[in-house]
Amino acid sequence: MNQEGRPVPVRSAAGGQRSALLLEGKSCSVDLARPCIMGILNVTPDSFYDGGRFATVEAALSQGRHLAAQGADIIDVGGESTRPGSAAVSADLELERIVPVVEALRSEVSVPLSVDTWKSVVAREAIAAGAAFVNDISGLQFDPEMASVVAKGGAGLFLMHTRGTPGGMQENTRYRDLFSEVYSFLTAQVEKAVRSGIPRCRLAVDPGIGFGKDLDGNLELLSRLAEFQSLGLPVLLGTSRKSFLGALLGRPHPGDRLFGTLATIALGVAAGVRIFRVHDAGAARDAALTAWAVCSRRAGGGAASSGRA
Repeated sequence: MNQEGRPVPVRSAAGGQRSALLLEGKSCSVDLARPCIMGILNVTPDSFYDGGRFATVEAALSQGRHLAAQGADIIDVGGESTRPGSAAVSADLELERIVPVVEALRSEVSVPLSVDTWKSVVAREAIAAGAAFVNDISGLQFDPEMASVVAKGGAGLFLMHTRGTPGGMQENTRYRDLFSEVYSFLTAQVEKAVRSGIPRCRLAVDPGIGFGKDLDGNLELLSRLAEFQSLGLPVLLGTSRKSFLGALLGRPHPGDRLFGTLATIALGVAAGVRIFRVHDAGAARDAALTAWAVCSRRAGGGAASSGRA
C-alpha cells in the first residue's frame, strides 16, 4: 500500500497476484479483499443492547476471545454509550473502563483492537496500551486534538458522520439533501485527517447509520452505499441491532433485530462495503461471506472458501 492508500498487488494463497485494499493500523494491516468483521465490545453499563454484560475486565476479556473465535477481524472497545439520548462520561471514567481491557486483550488475542472514542486523551492512552485503530463517531468534530493524536500514534482512523452529540442528535434529523451532506462531510474530514498527517491508507469512512438520521434517512443511505465508493476509501457500515430496524420491522427489543442486521450486511457487501461493525461476529461473518461469494462470482472473479471473513 502506498501513502495515498492505493491498492497494491498482494500475493494470494494460491500464489497468484491479486489487487487488495489494505487498511493500515498501528503495527498491523487488515486485508479488505474480503469483508472485514469488526466485533463490538462495549464495556459500559448503559449501551442499548449489551449494556452491563461486559463491564468487568474478566467479562470483557471472555467476550473478546469469543468475538475473535467467531471470526472478528477487529475488536472495537467502547467505554461510553453513544445510543440516542445518552450522556457523555468523563475522560477519566472512559479510561478506567477501556485501558485495562485493551491491555488484557492485547496479551490474549491476535486480532487488532480499535477504541471507540471521540476524546483525544482516551485515544492517546488506548493507542499506548495497544489499540491499532481509533473509531471516532464525531469524524474529528468534537475534539480538535484527535487528528494529531492519531497521526502521532500511528493508528488507523474510522471517520463517521453524525449531526450533534448522541444526547441530542435525534432532535434534528431533517436535511435538505442528506446524501450530499454526508458525502461532503466525509470528504472534508478525510482531507482534514490527511492534512494532519494521517495517510489515506490508515483511513476508513462511515456514513453513520442511526446517528442524527430518521428511518427514511437511514434507508436512503443504505440504498446509496455504493456511491460512497467514489471516496476511494474503505467504507464501514454499522447497523447492528439499531432502532431503525426495530421501527422498520416492528421489533422494539434489540435482541430481536439480528435478521434485519444480516440483511443490511448482505446489501452492504453488494454495494462494496468492506467493514461491518456488529455485535454478532459469527452470524455477520457467515452473511458477509455468503454475499461476497455470490457478488464475486457475478463480477467474474469466482470465490473460494475461507476460514475467516
